[in-house]
Amino acid sequence: MGFARACSVALVGVDGVVVEVQADLEPGVAAFTLVGLPDKTLVESRDRVRAAVVNSGAAWPQKKLTVGLSPASVPKGGAGFDLAVAAAVLGAAEVVDPGAIADLVLIGELGLDGRVRPVRGILPAVLAASEAGYRQVVVPQQCAAEAALVPEVSVLGVRSLRQLIAVLTDAPVPEEGDLDSTPAPGRPDPMLAGLLVPGAGLGAGLGGQGRSGAGDVPDFPDLADVAGQHAARRALEVAATGGHHLFLSGPPGAGKTMLAERLPWILPPLTRQESVEVTAVHSVAGILPPGEPLVARAPYCAPHHSATMQSLVGGGNGVPRPGAVSLAHRGVLFLDEAAEFHGRALDALRQPLESGHVVIARAAGVVRLPARFLMVLAANPCPCGRHTLQGAGCECPPSVIRRYQGRLSGPLLDRVDLRVEVEPVTRSDLLGQGGRGESTEKVADRVREARDRAAARLVDTPWRLNSEVPGQELRTRWQAGPGALAQAERDMERGLLTARGLDRVLRVAWTVADLRGRDRPEALDVAVALELRTGIARGAAAVMGAGS
Repeated sequence: MGFARACSVALVGVDGVVVEVQADLEPGVAAFTLVGLPDKTLVESRDRVRAAVVNSGAAWPQKKLTVGLSPASVPKGGAGFDLAVAAAVLGAAEVVDPGAIADLVLIGELGLDGRVRPVRGILPAVLAASEAGYRQVVVPQQCAAEAALVPEVSVLGVRSLRQLIAVLTDAPVPEEGDLDSTPAPGRPDPMLAGLLVPGAGLGAGLGGQGRSGAGDVPDFPDLADVAGQHAARRALEVAATGGHHLFLSGPPGAGKTMLAERLPWILPPLTRQESVEVTAVHSVAGILPPGEPLVARAPYCAPHHSATMQSLVGGGNGVPRPGAVSLAHRGVLFLDEAAEFHGRALDALRQPLESGHVVIARAAGVVRLPARFLMVLAANPCPCGRHTLQGAGCECPPSVIRRYQGRLSGPLLDRVDLRVEVEPVTRSDLLGQGGRGESTEKVADRVREARDRAAARLVDTPWRLNSEVPGQELRTRWQAGPGALAQAERDMERGLLTARGLDRVLRVAWTVADLRGRDRPEALDVAVALELRTGIARGAAAVMGAGS
């Protein structure tokens, strides 16, 4: 009779639950029973663990073996429990000291040859273990850098079960040169196959970590490449500064996509806390690039317009997985050809746009995923795209145009702070006769300065951007200048603004004031905010010189 226990972590979305893996050996016919709500992958771990133990030079106990996963009521899945199951079995068989593994958290998949393969979700799993009070974790060597991002946790990276046994028994640790799986040049590393999920990124891109390339050529999209579009460039700067959602409407070829692709690069680098949040989501989703354990820049996610509601907000079979809104957390979600998306999919974005998270309820459980993103919508004015062009020959009937534009519901657009008509590029702008616009680096510097000004004002509050501050706080704690809201109040009385719209105009006005270096919004700042939201010219276009 023998008993031992080790610990691992079950992930539910990006949250983790520490699971105690208990192994019990009893006299009787040799058998291996696994209990505790395991899924199909976890049930198959019986064969993986047995082969890995034998091929690592240890004897498999020829007794009745029962492995329990506690708490039994929590669904558990994936191959990340293999290492903990093997350690518990070896502890029960007294191959290793049961006391040495009792408070050890082990995460990793085992190959039949005993190699420890990396798994997704290492960072949120180690975070959960740290919050539960555990201070020692064992992970695959390829994931050790990711696990080391969690402070006050001792991380041991192992390449094989044989190395783990040696560490636990104070024996010399083998180098495992015979298990070296370095791939041939040009071929992917098979040991990293468990980390990346093909097609899971929904067009997500993390961008380069640098700010300049070879010579004078930047290795990121330069805002100076966008010809003309001074109003849209100003709106892009306001959106990046205050975290305001943006709607770009205009004919094809005007530069809407180019503008959206450059938005992540004028956003400031992520803070340490934000980087950990983003890295945790991307690790669970299987899109974390190998060799980059920490995401330092704002992510960019651009799903195709055929995306389903589940792919946008999250879902799938069993426990829901992160969708596009979570993959764009702390970054940019770009919905190109927004009018072509399914109406239900777009309206599903309304709740995360307000709350900054999405709650998905399924039969297997309820998952809360982070979803604080900056949304950019881009759409043509009509199916043919020529409705706003003079003499372009738009043949779309008025009813078709209304129906096409009506695909973006009023409640969704009410949550969009900035709405800009993107005009066709003129010949002089395209040929550069008017001079190049400002570069990405110059605009990014201005955005950073304005954000620092807002951060100083919002210090000791739970908010960091103007778009996050509740309207009640802006109306009472941080009031605009005398008479600054008179024009906005008239628009509200005329039905041009809702109560939510008025609050959003006030948030944008604070962002404009931060960009102008003002202590609080004036009437001119509010006029700019109204013009950016309603599209009605109010003579305030010259207030901001960004991109002019």
